[in-house]
Amino acid sequence: SLQEVGQIPAAERQDPSFFRTEGAEIGRDGCRVPLPWTADGASFGFGANGAHLPQPEWFGAYAVETEAADPSSTLSLYRRALALRHELECAESLEWFEVSESVLGVERPNGWRAVMNFGADPVALPAGDVLLSSAPLTDGELPGETTVWLR
Repeated sequence: SLQEVGQIPAAERQDPSFFRTEGAEIGRDGCRVPLPWTADGASFGFGANGAHLPQPEWFGAYAVETEAADPSSTLSLYRRALALRHELECAESLEWFEVSESVLGVERPNGWRAVMNFGADPVALPAGDVLLSSAPLTDGELPGETTVWLR
């Protein structure tokens, strides 16, 4: 997923807080760099006249057109999650359940569950049909730092 741009030269910064503090605070420019839409071009598809803040070369790898073509990208994951959200929409109540010290889940009235493994180690994948996973699943396990939606 796209990260904040940390290396913006002082001469190209625009945030007033940078100038008011004489550079002691770098301000918000790093998170205001225009999003990359295409994998190449002067402004990665942001506009014909270039971007108002410098975009690093690595931006192309995170462009919308690049991520849209990769089924394992963050953009693809979020698009699948949003599509499922409409399908799984139900009453707003939910019930929390603990699987282990580092694994927590929620269950919705219509039977779908989200299980989050906040730990580093894999755990047994709970029973159910996998609807969505934030990382690849192997050998019937839920990897560390991974969330899965089940029905």
